[in-house]
Order: sequence, then C-alpha cells, then structure tokens
Amino acid sequence: MTQVLILDKNAPAYRDGLAAAFPQLSIEAIKNVADAGDAIAKAEVIVMTHGPQLSRDLFATASKLKWIQALVTGTDYYVELLAERPDIQLTSTRGIHTTQMSELALIHMFMLNRGFRRIIHNEDKGHWDRLDQRVLEEKTVGILGVGVIGEELAKRCKALGMTVIGISRTERELAGFDRFYSRERLAEAAAEVDFLIVLVPLEPETRFIVDGKIIGAMKENAYLINIARGGVVDEDALIEAVNAGRIAGAGLDAFITEPLPPEHPFWGMENILVTPKLGGASDLYIKRALPILEHNFDCYLKGNTGAMMNVVPH
Repeated sequence: MTQVLILDKNAPAYRDGLAAAFPQLSIEAIKNVADAGDAIAKAEVIVMTHGPQLSRDLFATASKLKWIQALVTGTDYYVELLAERPDIQLTSTRGIHTTQMSELALIHMFMLNRGFRRIIHNEDKGHWDRLDQRVLEEKTVGILGVGVIGEELAKRCKALGMTVIGISRTERELAGFDRFYSRERLAEAAAEVDFLIVLVPLEPETRFIVDGKIIGAMKENAYLINIARGGVVDEDALIEAVNAGRIAGAGLDAFITEPLPPEHPFWGMENILVTPKLGGASDLYIKRALPILEHNFDCYLKGNTGAMMNVVPH
C-alpha cells in the first residue's frame, strides 16, 4: 500500500475524504509536526501545510518520499526545502484561495479607510466619537501581483466603484483592470493609488520589492496592504514611513517573522492593522481542496504524474 502522511490541523478530515476514494492508501493523519516522528521516514507521499515548521533534519529522514502535496498556494517554503531533492514531485492547491484572500483584502481596506481600529477601541471604552468616514468608491487600488487571486480581487474592487491598476511582470489588458503597469514602473503606480495591495509570491526578485523607495512614492493618505509574504515588504521602512506620517497606514497579514513577536512595534501602532496570517483560511477550505487532492492521487496511483494539477517546478 502507498504510505501517506497528512500533516495539518484538519488531517483527520482529509484522511477520511481520501480514504473513501482510495482504499489502497495507508494514511496516517497527524495534526502537529512535533508528533510526526517516524511517520515522515515511512511516507511516500506527504500532504501538508506545515512546510515552514518542518525542520531540515526531520525532512532529511524522508528517504522514501516521492511527492509533496502542499495545502497552500505559496510554495516558496517547500521549494527551498526541496532544493536538494529534485526527484520529489511538488504540487499545490493553487486556485482555491481567491474568495478568502479577496475578502481579507477588502476587510483591510474597509477597516483602514473608515478608521475601524479606533472605532473598536472607542467601543471597548464606551467612548462616542463620530469619526469622519471615507468610502472606497472613486478610490484607486493597485494590485501588485496579478494571478488568480488578483483577478478575483479586481472584480470585487470594480463592483465597489474603484479604479483598479494591475502591476505585474508585463503590461497587458485584462478584465477587471482599468490599466496595467510593469513591475519596473512600480514606483509610478505607487504614487497614483490610494491602496497598494501586495499579492506577489516570495522569490529572489520580489524580496523587499516594496522597499523604502516604493513606500516613499506613495501618497500621504494612501495605505499599504500586504497579504502575500512578509519578505516582500521592507518592514523597517514601513514603520519609519507610518511613524513619520508619510503614508496613512498599513494592513498586514504576512510578516518576516511569524508568529509576529509580542514585542514587535506593529502591535502598538495606531495606523497598522495586524491580522495573524488569516489570508488563506476559509470554512470551505477542505471542501475546495479535496477535489484537487483526489485528482492528483488518481494521477499518482496510475503513474500519470504529468497530468497532476498545480505542479510546482523546483
């Protein structure tokens, strides 16, 4: 039987779904990497979200491993982990995160634009303060990184009456976008938008792509929103710009150090909205991930790995 290890907080649910479709699998469902033990050494296939928590020493014991099915879209952690194991297939669940990521970007825009962090604090204190309110209609949003999530977000922003600018490797026409800038023109785009939303994956060319120069190009009443990876934004430059009032604030769901340490300045900054890596989370996650897993396991068991969905080169 094919030995499968599932490492995820919802591992039993994934196990039950796969076991019903593939009785020829021997599946071990473990919620925490710390409890994986010998299961990693025995596994031919690992299904997991815990790439960042899987140490290289522990991964080195996976001598029988042939395939990792990542339960995420961003696979930079896994690519690094597999740098010396080109023989191992890597696939993702790309395409199932559009709704939750788009909604979180909108939540950040609404809360920042309307001052809801302060409103909630006032509620906790029983303090009545009718803050000035701004609407998203007629505002301009720049989406840095136009993949499937960016395309979905653009549609939702257009529905709110916003002007939508795409910032990608190449300038092109695409439904939901009013115009495009190439990455080389990022500073020019940043100077135009009211919200700059970062969706790029973490790659060598995107590390600190939003640096002091880009943040410095933004308007004083503009907001930066990062729901991608912590390493794509220069956090020191962001803190300096917000404290100096050079931009209005930021909404952050991704950080260089995760979990964000309690002593980090972001926690105490009035104009910074922090969410704890919620972007990919959804009550529909398992329902939407299982069809991808079932398709890929069917391909794998039939020896047709070339037909797998969301194959990640590494």
